[in-house]
Amino acid sequence: MIALGIDPGTALCGYGIVRAADDEMELVTCGAISTPTKTPLDQRLLVIYGELVQLIREYKPDQAAIEKLFFARNITTALSVGHARGVAMLAVAQAHLPLAEYTPNEIKQAVSGYGGADKYQMQQMVRMLLHLDDVPKPDDAADAVAIAICHLQSARLRELIDSQS
Repeated sequence: MIALGIDPGTALCGYGIVRAADDEMELVTCGAISTPTKTPLDQRLLVIYGELVQLIREYKPDQAAIEKLFFARNITTALSVGHARGVAMLAVAQAHLPLAEYTPNEIKQAVSGYGGADKYQMQQMVRMLLHLDDVPKPDDAADAVAIAICHLQSARLRELIDSQS
């Protein structure tokens, strides 16, 4: 299975594509879609959408996962992230990919085994689980890779539960 993880944002939208086979996972690609701050929002969203569509076409993931927006101290940031989530979800839906949503705590729990893990712990777990020399950069890419890992771990758990039923 190949999973696309998306860490939504309008300035930087992180993406990570991870392939799972048997008990091993490998990083296919990761990065961040960057949009200039002075660019109008509609144009920034168009860039995010277009680049996600291109990534989906090129790497052909089987499924996608995105971080849930569940709490925000800054309403402007929350709205901005919500817009980016919307266009990311549209790109995934138009590709007919199943989409899962996970809270930050669910992602931390699946990747590190601890829902309160800090950013450093998460990055190190991503590095170790994928046998990487370095943590993916920028942080938004590392977060998106963690989202993809979370989804693959969750899918594997669901398969095990279903096989026992």
